[in-house]
Amino acid sequence: MMAAGFPLLSTLIFLPLAGVVILALLRGEGMAHEQLLRRVALSTSLAVLALSLVLWMRFDPSTAAYQFEEQATWLPGTGITYHVGVDGISVLLVMLTTIMAPLCILGAWNAIRVRARDLLIALLLLEGILIGVFSAMDLMLFYIFFEASMVPIFLIIGIWGGADRSRAALKLFLYTMLGALFMLLAVMVLWQLAGSTDLPDLLALSPSLTHHAQMWFFAAFALAFAIKLPLFPLHTWQPDAYAESPTAGSVMLGGVMLNMGSYGFLRFAIPLFPDAARTFSPLIFSLAAIAIVYASLIAIVQKDMKRTIAYSSVAHMGVVAIGLFSVNQHSISGAVMQMLSYGVISGALFLSIGMLEERMRSQEIERFGGIAKVMPVFATLFMLFTMAAVALPGTTSFTGEFLVIVGAFKSSPWLSVAVSSAMILSVCYMLWLYRRVLFGAISREEVRRLVDLSPREMAILAPLVVLTLWGGIYPSSFLDFFQASVSALVTRQEALLAATKLAGL
Repeated sequence: MMAAGFPLLSTLIFLPLAGVVILALLRGEGMAHEQLLRRVALSTSLAVLALSLVLWMRFDPSTAAYQFEEQATWLPGTGITYHVGVDGISVLLVMLTTIMAPLCILGAWNAIRVRARDLLIALLLLEGILIGVFSAMDLMLFYIFFEASMVPIFLIIGIWGGADRSRAALKLFLYTMLGALFMLLAVMVLWQLAGSTDLPDLLALSPSLTHHAQMWFFAAFALAFAIKLPLFPLHTWQPDAYAESPTAGSVMLGGVMLNMGSYGFLRFAIPLFPDAARTFSPLIFSLAAIAIVYASLIAIVQKDMKRTIAYSSVAHMGVVAIGLFSVNQHSISGAVMQMLSYGVISGALFLSIGMLEERMRSQEIERFGGIAKVMPVFATLFMLFTMAAVALPGTTSFTGEFLVIVGAFKSSPWLSVAVSSAMILSVCYMLWLYRRVLFGAISREEVRRLVDLSPREMAILAPLVVLTLWGGIYPSSFLDFFQASVSALVTRQEALLAATKLAGL
């Protein structure tokens, strides 16, 4: 039995770094050595997953309080601390991270032949950093993890990506740094005002901020988070990054890192600056609605499978943005559910595409056609993930989108129309993608020679199948985990906005 004072979150954050050190120290050559490197990386990631399951099982969802908190002085005399903890929202995002990481390593098992050690190091490093992002309770600590995540993904794209990898990696880096500079400036000003960057201290400071100050702070944070989300028109880095990234990078980008922006809004920008969030909400709603329609239409005409999923992500995160800024129990619950479900679905789609790419050395849609005839198991699983992407009832994404529709209607019926259009348009581009890749006549001999999924590949997709159906058939097992946290957030927002309105009378 694990001791009550055991630093579980810190172990989750730093255990992947221990794996990085072991990989860096191992020396050798040949296939046997490469297999050893893969086993060490996979074992490390599975150990992190096992610890995260302990975190999940010991978490008490009946309270909104942060749990498993650890706090220590980091920079003496500055008020900046090493403070980590999880609530019902962040604990599930930590779980998502620890599930996707070993699947990425398994997915890259045979695909990467060049500098395999370095790729495995980058993946483990990214896993630890992302756990830090979702558990940080000090704003400066969050910022450091938030920006540090760019280093491994920049290397993953830049070294192991496609033909245009350098441009895609540089574009991602420049966009991210643009938002980071404004966010860092806002963090430093908040530190001067509060004498601390600890989240509880900043939440205590929040009611005393003027509307004008909140507007500037929110704008700085929103730029950084909107780029990560990504929100139209700050999304243009994403299709290139997804398309040029190797499968493991695409899965971590689309399955986990996609949630960093929405989590930043939910954990920091909206609670710290509620009045500004309400003022900015019409702009956010407009940009999100444009993103849903624009990205969906662009997805229909794509010739690259990964780019189709990339634009699909832009549309789905538009739904998440509408849910977050509607700020009621249903909308935020739906947004969080959508963050989790699309993380699973996006990861599953990218892994599936990676399996085709490993066989055909291409992700161009026109190279395929008729695959269902030679890969029936793959066709069945890809159909399930496609149906989940269009929010078919019985799949996990339906729950999230339905709750966002219900919550958005309370803000404006037109927002519900925008979210509903996302479901309708997703049917168009996802089924069009499925039809072109899986159905039709086999026109290429290389397609005719394809073999169905191997036991390793089925083992990779099996957990994602379970999660996709579990969240659709028994959604309360997920919703109950974060209802208390969402309720506390909504109650606080309503109280602060009511106090602001009363003060203005």
